[in-house]
Amino acid sequence: MAFSIYSTVGKLMSNDQAKAVIEKHLPGASTHPQLSDAWGMTLGEIASFPEAGINTTKLQEILADLAQVSE
Repeated sequence: MAFSIYSTVGKLMSNDQAKAVIEKHLPGASTHPQLSDAWGMTLGEIASFPEAGINTTKLQEILADLAQVSE
């Protein structure tokens, strides 16, 4: 099963390939000081916060890359 908009940050960061995808699109995400606060949130929830800097285009790019990664 591939990762999706419903995958939690914790699940994404616990998979080396998914973590690399997130880092590619959001450099520094894996070392962000608030990472532990977001651990249980989904990618979609994170994208809903303007300060995350994930617009619709970027989210689609992330999801396309994550679709190539298995859990």
